[in-house]
Formats: sequence, structure tokens, C-alpha cells
Amino acid sequence: MSASGRGTPLWYFAYGSNLDPRTFVGRRRMRPLETRVASVEGWRLVFDLPVGKGERGVANLLPDADGFATGVAYLISDAQAQRLDRTEGVPKAYRREGVVARGQGGQSFEAFTYVSPHRHPGRKPSRRYMGLLLRGARHHGLSTQWVDFLRSFDLAVDERSDQLELYVESAENERDNS
Repeated sequence: MSASGRGTPLWYFAYGSNLDPRTFVGRRRMRPLETRVASVEGWRLVFDLPVGKGERGVANLLPDADGFATGVAYLISDAQAQRLDRTEGVPKAYRREGVVARGQGGQSFEAFTYVSPHRHPGRKPSRRYMGLLLRGARHHGLSTQWVDFLRSFDLAVDERSDQLELYVESAENERDNS
């Protein structure tokens, strides 16, 4: 039985904002029983799940026979997995996908991850969103190569930031003209 007394614990492979402990443990209130750095083969990290009207996108996995994605596997209870489904928008935004994860020591284990069919190529991560991934990658000790790979993505213009800058600029102009 899991720590919650409900069902067998499950491995969840996180590759996006849930790498960040402030998101996963803080905002989502998850308390993993165990955490492992892991990779999945046959998938490639992309940012093609659209957010808003601009060019922003959030992390998604794309099937790719030659690809792999690195992240963190969390061992969570069935009840936590169900709550995580709700926070991730299953089944509308994402769906659960079974994967074989490989830990740093080479051990393989079954896990689930989230994949979205709502693909819009050409999207990019915002600076804020990429910051979550990078903070999580550093926190969990992901490889320098993976961190460099994350840093290689072009960043989206966050239309929310532009709107704020326009508002601030407009307010400053009004103040200067009074």
C-alpha cells in the first residue's frame, strides 16, 4: 500500500514545470515518497502546447525514435496521481502516457508522464517558464549537457510582459506630461 493507504505507488516522470520543487511540492502540494533523476528514450522535449494568443508554449513530449528527454521521476501515491491529473488538465490538456524511465544507475522502471495532442509547432517557452525548468534541473542535479540543452531554446515574447511595459510606459508618459 502507498503512504496514503490507497493503491500501489506510481512513478511519475516530470520534464516541465514540475521539475521545480516550488511548483511540484509547493503549489501542487505533492509529497513524493522517492525522487530519482531519470530519462526516457523515444521522446523529444518540445514547447508546442500553446499558452495564450502569443507565441508562448509549455513543455510537451514528441515521439522521436532517436530522441530522449531527461527529468525527474517522483514516486507518488495513487491519490496524489489523481490529484496531479486534475492539476495538469487530464484529459483535456494532457493525457497520461506510459513510459519506461531509466535512472542514473541504469535501472529501468515503468512510469507515467503527460503528453498533449494539442500541438502548435513554432511555440517557445517564456523566460519565466524556462526559469522553472532550469531551477528544477539545478535543484535535482540534472547534467550540464541537459541544462545547456534547455538554455539553447529561443524564448517567447511574453505578451503579458509587453502589455505591462506598455501600461508602465503610458503611465510614465502621462506623469511626465502633467
